[in-house]
Amino acid sequence: MPLQDFEVFKVGVTIEEQTKVVSLIPNLQNLNLTIKILSIGPSRGIPSKRDTRQHLIAEAIVGDETGSIILTLWDDQIRMFKANDVIEMKGGYTTLVKGSLRLNVGRGSRVAKIEKEIPEVNTKNNLSEKTHIQIPWELSEARPFRSRRRHR
Repeated sequence: MPLQDFEVFKVGVTIEEQTKVVSLIPNLQNLNLTIKILSIGPSRGIPSKRDTRQHLIAEAIVGDETGSIILTLWDDQIRMFKANDVIEMKGGYTTLVKGSLRLNVGRGSRVAKIEKEIPEVNTKNNLSEKTHIQIPWELSEARPFRSRRRHR
């Protein structure tokens, strides 16, 4: 087989180009996406883990022509955007919440409304509706062999 038939992936390299929703999997970081907000759910208050402040959180369904996913919005982001806005996210990440894939905006992430048009969003391929199983790291096969003491 010629070498050009294979794709080469570098492990641990951050993704700089635009990612499509269909290619999202759990535990990705530094994602750059252009997505359209389909709807924003009601906000609710949750206490901060770092201080005594109360934060607002809301879930928005977002997507592009390849699929859709739930995006978690915090505090000011809830008021910044509305349905049918097209946003550009830089530095996002994915997590699993009760087996459901979620897209998140981190502290170092940037989200801004842009004038680009996404005419149609594929809502039939909702990645958050699929159940993912997360294996805790303690139970994974990171260390498949038992450590044994040497007998002298």
